[in-house]
Amino acid sequence: MKFLIVEDDTAGATLLKKILAEHGHVDEVQDGPSAIEAFNGAWSEGKPYDVIFLDIMMPEMNGHDVLRIIRERERALRLPQIREVKVIMTSALDSAESVSQAFHEGRASAYLVKPIHMHSVIAEMRKLGILPAHGV
Repeated sequence: MKFLIVEDDTAGATLLKKILAEHGHVDEVQDGPSAIEAFNGAWSEGKPYDVIFLDIMMPEMNGHDVLRIIRERERALRLPQIREVKVIMTSALDSAESVSQAFHEGRASAYLVKPIHMHSVIAEMRKLGILPAHGV
């Protein structure tokens, strides 16, 4: 399993990395342009990410814009929707507008409200089939 964490908050990124490290390889970037570069680089190497944890509120480029660019790139690659990277949006914003934008415009896989907790990350990954169901 290959993960990308896109998070400008060091403490949040460290927690996510600690949770994800036992499940696979974890890369980490702090901003949107770096996320797009990492996403494109992974595809160029033939080793795309399985899951991206994408913060919404970041300097330079917000997570919604990053997700839009990622989905455009996947369309350009002619990927069927089933093969698109799973994107779990993370945000302190718990507004209906932000959640709606993430799911409907960006086709996010999940949305976690900060503060992030290990149990919520694991539960979302199980729901998405990234990790095996409990007890399996």
